[in-house]
Amino acid sequence: MQITEVRLRQLHGTLPTKGDLWEERLVRPIDVYPEYRDRNDHEGGVQTPDGFKIVTYFVEIHTDDGVSGLAGPIPEGVAFIIAKQLRRFLVGQDPIAGEKLWDQMHRGMVHGRQGDAMLAISAIDCALWDLRGKWMEQPVYRLIGGPTQTKIPAYASMLGFAVLDAGKVRDRAIEYKEKGYRAQKWFFRHGPMSGYEGLKKNVELVRTLREAVGEDYDLMFDCWQAMDVGYVVELADRIQEFKPRWLEECVMPDRIDSYTKLRDRIRIPLSGAEHEYTRWGFKRFLDTGALDVIQPDIYWCGGLSETLKIAAYATANDVITIPHGHSTFATAHFSATQSPIHTPYQEYLVKWNAVHQHFLVDPLDVVDGFIEVPERPGLAMKIDETKIQQEAIVLPA
Repeated sequence: MQITEVRLRQLHGTLPTKGDLWEERLVRPIDVYPEYRDRNDHEGGVQTPDGFKIVTYFVEIHTDDGVSGLAGPIPEGVAFIIAKQLRRFLVGQDPIAGEKLWDQMHRGMVHGRQGDAMLAISAIDCALWDLRGKWMEQPVYRLIGGPTQTKIPAYASMLGFAVLDAGKVRDRAIEYKEKGYRAQKWFFRHGPMSGYEGLKKNVELVRTLREAVGEDYDLMFDCWQAMDVGYVVELADRIQEFKPRWLEECVMPDRIDSYTKLRDRIRIPLSGAEHEYTRWGFKRFLDTGALDVIQPDIYWCGGLSETLKIAAYATANDVITIPHGHSTFATAHFSATQSPIHTPYQEYLVKWNAVHQHFLVDPLDVVDGFIEVPERPGLAMKIDETKIQQEAIVLPA
């Protein structure tokens, strides 16, 4: 069997919404500059009166055996790298030889060890796993060692929900607890440059949530790389009494020394590294003991193949691995192969899943607090052709 084509499908569609999909954005590293701090720009599409307009890309890998693999959605810049730089490593090759193809792509992209280039390799890797599962007529989790569990506890990741209105925060927290989610993660809106007024609002968010959901319920809080050591120490001191399960991505990922300083100075567990790439990047965090929970994104860090390597090294350090949730299907197959004590939750990004799964038949949803792993061959994703309002095929130049 040989790869005959790497096809990139640009899909246009509209996600129905009641009002704006994104109610509020999170704090960002660039918020140290005042001209960005109050800019409510959002990713994934454009809000219109008719709904949320989405333009995105899916990659299909086709073979002379008639079997194909699917991955996505991916943004335009990532699709461009696949079209212009990665196709040459794939066409004519054996799609079963995943380790060889990953190594060749990685070695061939000498400037592609991080960022969009690694996102492109990740998408290709996931499409190849989908292809191999379909070829063997097995769900991917069976090819990689599962199941250890077939239903994975989910936590609701509340990115994009209003966080400055205490009434809305309280109502949404209760609503998602009643839906069965085993925990919730919320996102701070303010960072160091918003001063003590912003700090008080962050603390108020934590207090409101704890009062809403009660004591015996996990709450996590995402700083999204936008803080520094001094600010996080002060924030942690003020919210310690509300018992957060973890603080996430407190500083930018290359600043590992800052994470180790925080580990020495605060009592709240630390998670992060969703914006890190490959086993070599994660090795730095694990060797220094900087984090209690690592969060590789399967569609960013190097694909499912690389996530399995990262997680194996994490277990040797007795560190929890809960992948960042930008691919619910790939993550479900991963989670089904891990020890439940090392992967106790799967993240479910509530609003991002509406966007990312818009073009899919049978989106993978949370039911009574659990994600059930699909039993269909491959990763079990399929494009819903009825959702496509316009399409273009990106061809090689």
